[in-house]
Amino acid sequence: MENDINKPYKICDVNRDKKKGIVAASLEDLLTKVPEKLGLPVDNLTVVLESDGTEVDDEDYFSTLDPDTSLMILHGQEKWGPYLPRCQVSLDQTDDVSMGEKGQVANLVGRLQHNLCHISLLGGQDLELLSDMDPDSLADIVTDRDNRIFLEHIKEASGRILLEKRQAQDAMELLKLYHQSVANGTEEVTPSKQERV
Repeated sequence: MENDINKPYKICDVNRDKKKGIVAASLEDLLTKVPEKLGLPVDNLTVVLESDGTEVDDEDYFSTLDPDTSLMILHGQEKWGPYLPRCQVSLDQTDDVSMGEKGQVANLVGRLQHNLCHISLLGGQDLELLSDMDPDSLADIVTDRDNRIFLEHIKEASGRILLEKRQAQDAMELLKLYHQSVANGTEEVTPSKQERV
């Protein structure tokens, strides 16, 4: 296109770790510059809006974008995901307090900051640690108010998931007991059945 005008854009990779500024006159021009800027392969690139993942796949739509629009560049099978704030947790190694519980909480929060959905994959001990934590008592390792709110959300979610896992385990134990009693050919009268009689 002869009347293309160079406009600035902000580009990032799928993890939002690499962020660069770029000037391009067209979508094709942008795609030729991206590999060098972000260190991505030349082929199989997809451009999406960083804010909501809308794919930018034709020149007409690209030409409607405002200058300084934030774009995410995906490669291969990568998928857009919403931005989740990272919780900045720092432990002062010179403290007399051992790494103990605070260290474990910091480690768990660090693992969850990239993808909060991984909280459902945690085991019972980790979920218990997170659900029992007091975000206000962690003021020395969490420096920002937004990070404390993030910790409160983690505490609430881990408590819910822990309760659901315990309920599922209890249901499985009851089911196992029932199957054992059926297999033995005896149905014992439980206290609750006696009370009904």
